[in-house]
Amino acid sequence: MVITQNRSKRKATGGRFAKLYRSKRKFEVGRVPAMTTIGERFLKIIRTKGGDTKQKLHKTQSANVFDSKSKKYAVTKVKTVVDNPANRNFVRRNVMTKGTLIDTDLGKARITSRPGQDGVVNAVLV
Repeated sequence: MVITQNRSKRKATGGRFAKLYRSKRKFEVGRVPAMTTIGERFLKIIRTKGGDTKQKLHKTQSANVFDSKSKKYAVTKVKTVVDNPANRNFVRRNVMTKGTLIDTDLGKARITSRPGQDGVVNAVLV
């Protein structure tokens, strides 16, 4: 079964659309989330609609961490995932998403990028 991102079966008012008159279309296709974890760097480049590309980061060991006091970036090693507001089970599995709190060599940092879509882990020290 294909993952799709089609419109809702309901209107903004709560009523149902009169007739769902067609099947799924290629341009509505969705994909399985990358679930970025800690490990040796593994990146997939996929083609998206319009011939553009998207970088899906599946595993990484490093993060670009911004220190707001010194106003400088540093590439640091990711030790573990401390907290993930998206899903509490992601902490046990070390899954990194936007908003995740990670433990690095410089200290704790919050991820500001979307690793599964951007292909990079950017973070800010907390």
